[in-house]
Formats: sequence, C-alpha cells, structure tokens
Amino acid sequence: MLRKFGGYRLDDPEGEVGLEVLFVQDFSGLLPVLYQVPLSYRGAPLEGAEHALVGTTEHGVLGTRWVYDATADPVFAAAFVDLLVGRSRAQHQSTSNTEEPRVTATTLGPAGHVRLVSHEVLTGEQSNTSLLCTLADTSGQPLAPIMVKLFRVVSPGENPDVVLPAALSAAGSPNVPLVFGYVAATGLPGVDSLLTHTVPPSMAPDLYHLAFAQELITGAEDARRVAVRVAGDGVSFAAEAREAGAATAEIHRTLAQAEPVVVPDDAARTRIVADLRARAATALTEVPALATRSDVAAAVEATLDAVAALPAERWPLLQRIHGDYHLGQVLRAPSGTWAVIDFEGEPLRPLSERVLPDLALRDVASMLRSFDYAGGSARVAGADPEQVRVWVEEAQAAFLAGYADSPGRQEAPATGGEIGLDDPLLRALLLDKALYEAVYEARNRPDWLSIPLSAIDHLLDQSDIPPKTDHNGGPDDVVPTPDERS
Repeated sequence: MLRKFGGYRLDDPEGEVGLEVLFVQDFSGLLPVLYQVPLSYRGAPLEGAEHALVGTTEHGVLGTRWVYDATADPVFAAAFVDLLVGRSRAQHQSTSNTEEPRVTATTLGPAGHVRLVSHEVLTGEQSNTSLLCTLADTSGQPLAPIMVKLFRVVSPGENPDVVLPAALSAAGSPNVPLVFGYVAATGLPGVDSLLTHTVPPSMAPDLYHLAFAQELITGAEDARRVAVRVAGDGVSFAAEAREAGAATAEIHRTLAQAEPVVVPDDAARTRIVADLRARAATALTEVPALATRSDVAAAVEATLDAVAALPAERWPLLQRIHGDYHLGQVLRAPSGTWAVIDFEGEPLRPLSERVLPDLALRDVASMLRSFDYAGGSARVAGADPEQVRVWVEEAQAAFLAGYADSPGRQEAPATGGEIGLDDPLLRALLLDKALYEAVYEARNRPDWLSIPLSAIDHLLDQSDIPPKTDHNGGPDDVVPTPDERS
C-alpha cells in the first residue's frame, strides 16, 4: 500500500513545466519505506524522453498533461541546480508563491553564479538517481561538471553519503571529490512513526537528506577496471595499490578527527563478535560446499574465538568508515590522485547501523577482498592462475604497506603499529567478508563461488577445496564483488 503525504515544488522560470517532488510511503513490507518521487508535467510530449513517461493526466484548466520522471527533464535538472546554488527556494506543494521552509539547500561550492548547460541521467543505480550536470557561469564560461545524486529511498537521520564526504571535503582531503552542496528536509508532516522508532536522537531523526552534489572527476577510471586489465596482462599493480592504501589511511585519519571516535566497551566488542558469528553461521548453513565441511566450521569458530578472547586494550578505536569499500569505489584521476566515492555503506543495511562507529580494519579487509575479485576476473578471462595469484598477493601486501606507513594513521594496538594477515581482527574481518561473498555467490552466481571459497580455504590454511574455473561469461567480463552488485 502506498500513501502520499506531502512534497515540494520547484519553479520553472518560463512557467511552462510543472515540477513537483512527492514523498510517498510504502507499507507493503515489515516496516514502511519512504520514497522521493520527482515528477514533471508538460503540455506536450518531451522529445527523447519516452522511457521516462509515467503517463498522462487531464487538468481542468490546462488539459492533457504528460507526466515524466523529472530526472530526465532538463527543466527539472536546471531548477534543481538553481536550488543547490541558492538561486531559488523550494516551494510549498499546494500554496502558490509560498516557500517550503522544511526543504532547504546547503551550498558548499560556487553560489549563485552557476547555471545548467546540459545533463545526463546515469543508469544502473537502485536506490538513487545520479545526474551528470554540465555547468557554466552566468557569463557562459564553462565550469567543472558536477554529479547530483538524488536519493529515491530516504531514511531519517544523517545520510553518510552526504555527511562523510562533506566532512572530508571541508577538511581539505585530496582523496574525495569536492562536495558542491546538498538538499535536506526537516519536520516532514505525516511521516509514519515506524520510520523513526529505531533512530536514536543523536542521529537527528527529524532530518532527511534528499540529494547531494559533488564535483565530477573528468577522465577518471574506476580502479576495478584498471586492476582487472593489468592483472590479466601480468603487470604489477603494487605501486598503485600502495598509493591506494595511503589514501585509505588518510581518509580514516581525517574521519577520526572530524567525527566522534569511540573506545569499544564490552557491549560494543560483544556486538561486533556476535555479528561475525551470525554471518558465519549463515554461510556455513546456506553454502553447500561449506555446510559439509566440519573442519571449516571448526576453523571458523577458532578464528572468531581468538577475536572474542582479545583483551580490551588490544582493540582499536571505533570510528566512522566507508563501509562498502572496494576497487569500484575508487577513481584514478588523470593527475594520478586516488579519489574515493559512495560513502553510503552497505545499501541493504539500515541507516541506523551504517552510521555507527566501526572498525577501520573493516574497510581494509573489504579492499583486500576486492583485489582477489579483480584477480578472479582476470583468471576466468584466461589469465594464468599462478600469475594471477602472485599479482593478488603482491597488490594486497602493497596496499597494507601503504596503509600502515601513512603518517599519523590511527594504529590498532593489536598490531604494534603494523598490519598483517596474522592480525586476529583483520583475519576475522577478511573471513567475514569472504563468507558473506560465498553466501551471495551461492544464491546468485554459483559459477563465481570458487573465488570466495578459495579465499576461505587460504585464510583457514585448508587445501582440499578444489578451485573452480568454469564460467559462462566472455573475456571482457569484469567480476564485481557482491557489494558492487547490491
């Protein structure tokens, strides 16, 4: 069941196109979901936007109106940029010439003297829509393009995909694209209380982030495609991986300075270990190749017992992290700088979990697993398995070295300033990630199950899980990790 309960309008300076953003609740699941639905209303069909046509409606005065998903409408894109730069304000949905004070924009980039030249809607996203916007100043001089991300599913509380890049950008981090601005709503009337009942007051339960914009790094390529290409060619990725490790450490260090850092108490440590055990139990039950292996179950239990037995002083501080870190989230700029994007965390986890301080080593483990998936892509495309194994291990070691050697990095007491695969926490987090991947592949892509199974086998010092190399894809396939597909 869907229920519309409000929204806001944007003005078309020409007065020809109606622009409206609806807030709609979906009650079909266990908990209601809040959607943001942008619509544009036109008096004639919009050429080239047939794919975005929602339908037609009859207006008592204006006659037939063609209704579109507004993200495809250039008038909406221009009006939204005007909102972001402070040249216009959100308007009340039902009262003419009245601002909607509950919807506001915060401008961090150029204010006022910016206009939209053109825009393109990117495809393939599930919980948001990204608009690539080409800009110019009021004199017509081209400006750096921006990416506007409009959240289709919105949740109460501060969205990490807004808060964390903004904090990093404000701190002058060279490893995130500059944040241009964002749009938020407060005090939305009629939102069902079930949306907010799990959100603590510290998470600003009355706040909803609706959209944000970052600079677009032109000419950049995501590190996953670069890594797969060079892995297949047998070209070392060690220098790049080391630089990526240093960039990761810089981001963690800056976040630890900009956002609260927490000493893990007994409850926090118990929660983390319990989560690791629960995910392991799911994998050992659902994945047939693991369910029949009592030796694997015993080794997993021993690995997690080692983490549970760590004394409090050997646990690192908890802080805000990326939360969904892999090579596809890292861009290589033409200047050679690494830029990290998409800080929303695992999109299937509730926001109340994604904003909790966590182990920075979780990001490290996720990236190490991503190197393994890049190698898996190269292997199934025909690269020599032994060559790929050496490539993966070299890249992983270089990433760890770059992370550990970065000046001022928050060090985990358990490692004495060094990070290695023998660190109990890192090993447990690597195992947790590989088990999560095994569940995903068993459910969705059994042909790729050999990648996480081989990693689990290696981590637990087993040798009798045979590698599986059959695959139905072609040589141009790039294997995304499960997180990249969620």
